[in-house]
Formats: sequence, C-alpha cells, structure tokens
Amino acid sequence: MLNIAFIAHDRKKEDIVNFVIAYEHVFKDKKLYSTGTTGARIMEATSLQIHRFLSGPLGGDQQIGALIAQNEMDLVIFLRDPLLAQPHEPDITALLRLCDVHGIPVATNMASAEILVRALDRGDFGWRELVEMNKPGLA
Repeated sequence: MLNIAFIAHDRKKEDIVNFVIAYEHVFKDKKLYSTGTTGARIMEATSLQIHRFLSGPLGGDQQIGALIAQNEMDLVIFLRDPLLAQPHEPDITALLRLCDVHGIPVATNMASAEILVRALDRGDFGWRELVEMNKPGLA
C-alpha cells in the first residue's frame, strides 16, 4: 500500500481540498498522512481517513520528513505559497531536501500534483511498491 502525504500552506488549503475531492477515487485505497489543518479540511470534504500530524509550523513538516527518511513515504503533495514568506522555511527546505535525497516524488504546485496523481492512477508507481517489498528485514 502506498503512503501519500498532503501539505498545503494557508492560501493553498482550498486548492488541495478541491484537488483531493477530484481524485478521491485514486486516494481511497492508499495510506494517507497530512499536517494538521490540511488533513482536517480534507477529511471534512471527503470520506478519506488521514493520519494527521502537527501543523507544519509546529513540527508537522518534520514529522512527515521523518517518514521520508525512514523510506515510509511514497509521494508528497505539498502545495506551497511561493508569494508568502513562511516562518518555518528551514523545515520546508529540509522536507524537500529529504524528498530529493530519498527519491520521493514531490509536487509543489497544482500542475505537478496533477501529473503525479495521473501517473499514480495509471499504475506508474509500481517501482515504489518494489522498493517497499525489498526493504531490508522483510525478506
């Protein structure tokens, strides 16, 4: 089962909710995670169950980053607000760096999120399932 994280800055929360509503059929059989408010908003608008971490500025980005570092995250959809400075920018940078280090696909805007979710729907994430099956200690 693939693990997906949703994160959205304040001015992008409505966008991510609408995006998840549109692709709820893709996400329904995945294990979902989110930062606090984003997850609450998505669950209010859909039938999806989401494991919610703290709000991003309170450490939620770092909690998701820990899953990435442990190779327990397969996709991150992080709708960022590029026009507003974020007080927790170092946490955001660290999260994105972890995605790069561990080869985790990450979407930071609606266009890249659309491409990744359509690929997910087509089954193009089979390579992530192979990574999961071949983790040390599972053989």
